[in-house]
Amino acid sequence: MNVTLLGCGRWGSFIGWYLDKIGHNVTIWGLSDAPQFIELKETRKNNMLSFRDSITFTDDLEQAVSSAEVMIISISSQALRGFIQRVAALDIRGKKIVLCMKGIETGTGCRLTQIVEEYVPQETPVAIWVGPGHPQDFSKGIPNCMVIDSRHEELKDFLIDRFSSSLIRFYRGNDLIGSEIGAAAKNTIGIAAGMLDGLCVSSLKGALMSRGTREVARLIKAMGGNELSAYGLCHLGDYEATLFSPYSHNRRFGESFVKGEPYTLLAEGVDTTKALVLLGEKYQVDLPICRGVNNVIEGRLQAQDALKGLFDRSIKTEF
Repeated sequence: MNVTLLGCGRWGSFIGWYLDKIGHNVTIWGLSDAPQFIELKETRKNNMLSFRDSITFTDDLEQAVSSAEVMIISISSQALRGFIQRVAALDIRGKKIVLCMKGIETGTGCRLTQIVEEYVPQETPVAIWVGPGHPQDFSKGIPNCMVIDSRHEELKDFLIDRFSSSLIRFYRGNDLIGSEIGAAAKNTIGIAAGMLDGLCVSSLKGALMSRGTREVARLIKAMGGNELSAYGLCHLGDYEATLFSPYSHNRRFGESFVKGEPYTLLAEGVDTTKALVLLGEKYQVDLPICRGVNNVIEGRLQAQDALKGLFDRSIKTEF
């Protein structure tokens, strides 16, 4: 099957490497002036992987799209709206779109599939690929489980059948709202975990995991999804990789932030946190952890004060 990866960051490039490894014809597209893409194209390597000659690298978006049966998009979530307009202007009839990215659009609170479906033809099916795992672990042969979800039942079966291997076991999602919100929100909880690390109170991560999951579950339910999705692979199942791993950009951002240290890598949870606060207001759901993280990031609270505020909240039952 011909698959094109649109985006060549650490996750997108890994997906290209993985799909080539299991026998698909892979093209990886990137911006011609992006240092990351230039390095990949010239050396066929990055800091994790070596890419076989069977993979095609191109900076020609039209060529990359035209050759694909399945287009996998892996870029910054806040750049998706502008990028999908470029893609939709090309001939994408008969193609399938998979989003390997996690986030919620700031300002609108839109889920990523909602953004894509605004611009692509109605008959173009869209899916998401979410769940735990870091490229650094996968590239060492350490397996994990992930989820594919979509409004299109046939697309889920099609992708799971063709993308499964001994390295990644896929589960069939059945709640697109919950899968998208849960996958995005785990990055906010990851930032909170990093802040706990920075404050030297990492033992609170257990409480964070429990209460963070309940908070996200309430939002999913209010938005029309299944609150149990928060306890699945899209969210709680991704906590180890996000709240504890040294590879987690969001955890590292949170730790660096409270220590006053610069952090230059992309932490998607920063924008996602703003969007979650917006959704909490829209659906009238109390999100104390998300709100606290957002207040710290935006400078309205010190991290210690945000933590104290959570402990000073009124007593209530756990469930």
